[in-house]
Amino acid sequence: MMPQCSAKGFGGNISKNSILAIAKERKLPQSMGMVPLSFASLNFLALTDHALFWPEQNALLVADLHLEKASWYAGHGQMLPPYDSRGNLERLAVLIAQHDVRNVYCLGDNYHDSHGEKRLEPEAAKILCGLTTQTRWIWITGNHDRELSALHGGHVVASDRLGPVLLCHEPEPADTRPQICGHFHPKLRMQLRRRSVARRCYTMSDKLLIMPSFGNLTGGLDVEHKAIADAHDGEPYRALLPVKDRLAAFDVSHPHRSDKQAETLHG
Repeated sequence: MMPQCSAKGFGGNISKNSILAIAKERKLPQSMGMVPLSFASLNFLALTDHALFWPEQNALLVADLHLEKASWYAGHGQMLPPYDSRGNLERLAVLIAQHDVRNVYCLGDNYHDSHGEKRLEPEAAKILCGLTTQTRWIWITGNHDRELSALHGGHVVASDRLGPVLLCHEPEPADTRPQICGHFHPKLRMQLRRRSVARRCYTMSDKLLIMPSFGNLTGGLDVEHKAIADAHDGEPYRALLPVKDRLAAFDVSHPHRSDKQAETLHG
């Protein structure tokens, strides 16, 4: 049964200003900026909070929320703070309010496991119910949540077309359209002031844009990992990192280095 949407907090039909005021009061992370990103001759805005906004379609794209990952770990004996789902959805609510979003596309692995949807904690369920009520919300299924049922609202599809672009969780090699997908959680590893740091990023070739993971507890694959290179089907690709007012681009020059040198995917 779908939870009753509450008018309190982030649930229910509350205004953009109310959401932003609540976010400020709770000192929630706010989107720090957005930079233009061009893919397949289309214009997007890459948000520094790991989401992609498509102004022409009034659509917000996010990938790999992995809701209820902490509770899954708890069920397997590893205790983590149980607020990951609420935090992810509060971040989404702020982005939706800031950009007046009407359409939301979640590109798979929305929940960390097939039982996560029913396990979603009550406060997070209220937030999600409110968001799916106020927007056209599309759930694209992933390898972690193939049995998704839209218990808390929205519509479930295996993939979807938006304009000339195919939206999917994993790339579909037989489809010749430009594709935007998730699944790989790409990360760019860099040396900064003698320290090795990893940042979530996009990877992009002519026909494929891979999204960063949105979920708080997701790991990632190094952009040079063979799985990401294979997804780009041998085409040259770049790692794209939104930083404040610009989009930093890095050519990926060694896409077939060994897995031992790559970051492990924990998602």
